[in-house]
Amino acid sequence: MTSPLLSQLQQESRKLLMDRSVEGRVGATLPDLDVPECELPSTDLIRDDLPLPEVSEGEIVRYFTQISQYNFSIDNNFYPLGSCTMKYNPKLNDLIASMPGFSNIHPLQNDATVQGALQVVWEVQEYLTEITGMAGTCLTPMAGADGELAGMLMARAYHLDRGEDQRKVVLIPDSAHGTNPASAVMAGFTVKTLPSDNEGNTDLDALRESVGENLAGLMITLPSTLGLFDRNILDVTRIVRDAGGIVYGDGANLNALLGRVKMGDLGFDVIHSNLHKTFSTPHGGGGPGAGPVIAGPRLVDYLPSSLVCREEDGGEVRFKQSTPEKSIGRMGAFQGNFGVLARAFTYIRSLGGEGIRSISDDAVINANYILEKLKGSFDLPYERVCMHEVVFSARNLKNNCGVSALDVAKRLIDYGVHPPTMYFPLIVEEALMVEPTETESLETLNTFIDIMRTISEEAHSNPELLHEAPHFTPNSRLDEARAARYPDLRWRPSHGDSE
Repeated sequence: MTSPLLSQLQQESRKLLMDRSVEGRVGATLPDLDVPECELPSTDLIRDDLPLPEVSEGEIVRYFTQISQYNFSIDNNFYPLGSCTMKYNPKLNDLIASMPGFSNIHPLQNDATVQGALQVVWEVQEYLTEITGMAGTCLTPMAGADGELAGMLMARAYHLDRGEDQRKVVLIPDSAHGTNPASAVMAGFTVKTLPSDNEGNTDLDALRESVGENLAGLMITLPSTLGLFDRNILDVTRIVRDAGGIVYGDGANLNALLGRVKMGDLGFDVIHSNLHKTFSTPHGGGGPGAGPVIAGPRLVDYLPSSLVCREEDGGEVRFKQSTPEKSIGRMGAFQGNFGVLARAFTYIRSLGGEGIRSISDDAVINANYILEKLKGSFDLPYERVCMHEVVFSARNLKNNCGVSALDVAKRLIDYGVHPPTMYFPLIVEEALMVEPTETESLETLNTFIDIMRTISEEAHSNPELLHEAPHFTPNSRLDEARAARYPDLRWRPSHGDSE
């Protein structure tokens, strides 16, 4: 934990650059003008005064270095953000993706000039198809939600192709990812929610009551956002398919399944996979992402464009782009985020079959280790073996001490740990969703467990300490609702005219 003295020193070093300004001090020297001088725009477009700080170069460097360290990242410390897989990704993968032969090519080049890149795309298609047990893969969707939409548009095209335009209803369990309903509605469907049973599985009685001639399909997250493998999954997929529906699998996070189970074998017709969760690309920051859509035999002809196919003629192998026979069209420009695909290619090739399976083995072991060690300190809504993530509840602390999940999350920041996902899934009161990932060591997990136990003890002995957390950060607790509605995006001097 940061000491009060160190915190005070840090606060002193965080003074605004403008506060350090000294008239006449210069932090940069501009080179001589090497282009023709141009006339200035009209005076009504030019400020009379622009108050910029006058500081030395060293102060500028220190200032921007300091504020760059305010951002928390997986390179700094433990980042157990549930459902999002904030894990260590080998820097080798970034290096490969940035090689000139990959990073300097243009998507409008002739296929003959980018055979290496097309081969990478083809191989990633093949790997994902094999890993998931499906029939074909398209890599162009730019993110998970894009992959979801692609899958549902494929389901819609399938039903319309069969003349079954009455199939308008998509069933979605209450433990699914939050984007699933939006994707279904955007594809032209209406949504009906299915409840979970007492063990966190899909309620089969509710499912049987909901299927009929208007059933378009089911969107189910496996493992669910409860961190659980649905024990009813084979019955679920059979009931939906027997009723003529399409089974969509939200495989955004495959960390618990790799090498252990293939979603195609479970009866799924179409899934998507977030390469920026499972297959190496750093997650967060708004991108880049990739959400390939992977189809079974019933929907493979409806995949988006374009795919890459491999042809062999007289011993010469060539790769070219193609479009499936009944394609729903493009979901993104060209081959999607190619750098993400190159990282996934490197990651899969580096690990091989055994390494890929070790991802799921280690991720599941780590999550269950945390589950066992913390179940006495925090409530478990479903006390059973979890998959790659575990969902706790702070309702015991809230009921006994008045300490919420938000308080726990804010206190974690004081200990140098990024908070887990809070208040999701929605069906768990005071939810704390922890995903340790496969890349964290036993020592890191034990440190996290000790911190969580300490916070639980603090909640009982000194709840006000948690209510006021975090204590050692540049900003104390914010009014988050106000911050979201009225963001302050501009610095204004404390004296004089801001304009």
